[in-house]
Amino acid sequence: MTIWAIVPVKPLRRGKSRLAGMLSEDQRTRLNRYLLEHILTVLNKVPEIEHTLVVSRDPAALALTREMGGRTVLEDGAPQFNTALKRATAVAKLHGAHAVLILPADLPLITAANVKKLLQRGKKPPVVVIAPDRRENGTNGLFVNPAGLIEYGYGPGSNHCHAERAAEAGAHVEIVLSKTIGLDLDLPEDLELVGGLAGLKLE
Repeated sequence: MTIWAIVPVKPLRRGKSRLAGMLSEDQRTRLNRYLLEHILTVLNKVPEIEHTLVVSRDPAALALTREMGGRTVLEDGAPQFNTALKRATAVAKLHGAHAVLILPADLPLITAANVKKLLQRGKKPPVVVIAPDRRENGTNGLFVNPAGLIEYGYGPGSNHCHAERAAEAGAHVEIVLSKTIGLDLDLPEDLELVGGLAGLKLE
C-alpha cells in the first residue's frame, strides 16, 4: 500500500494570526518555519510514508519542503481549505497513492511513533482514522484508506463531521486520542502549554 502524507501550510509570515497579541510578525514567521521543519522531519522518519506533499501558496514554505525532500503543490489564489486538500489528494492519487494522511503543520509534540500508530490503525480498508485536537472538536490527524473515500469537512466540529462521513461511506472509524497529536498551536494558551518560544528553543 502506497501512503502519502499531505500537509497544508499557510504563508509563513501570515500564519498564527491569533498569536499576534503575544508574538511579533518575525516571531510568528520563525515559529511557523520551525513547525514546518518539525513535521517534515517527523514524516521523513516514517518509512511507511512514500511521499510528503505540502500544499501552500507560500513560495518560501514550498522551497523549504523541497529542500527537505518533500513534494509540493502551489495553491492558485486562496481556495477554500477543504477544496485545497481535495486537489492535493487528487494529485497524490494520480501519482499512485492508495491512502493519504492529512496532518496540519502546527503539531509541535508529534513524533514518528504517533504517525506510525495512526497508520497501523488504518491498515484494513475501508477505514478512516481520526486523531482529534485536545478539545475533541477539530481534527489534527486524518488517515483515509482508500484515498478519496470521504469529502473533507475541516472547520468547527470536524472531528464529528469526519466520523459521520466515514460511517456514511461504510468505512470503519478509528478514533486515536493522543496528547501529543492533540496539541496544535492555535491560541496563546496552546503556546503556553509548550513553554512558549523558549520551550521550543526559539528564544
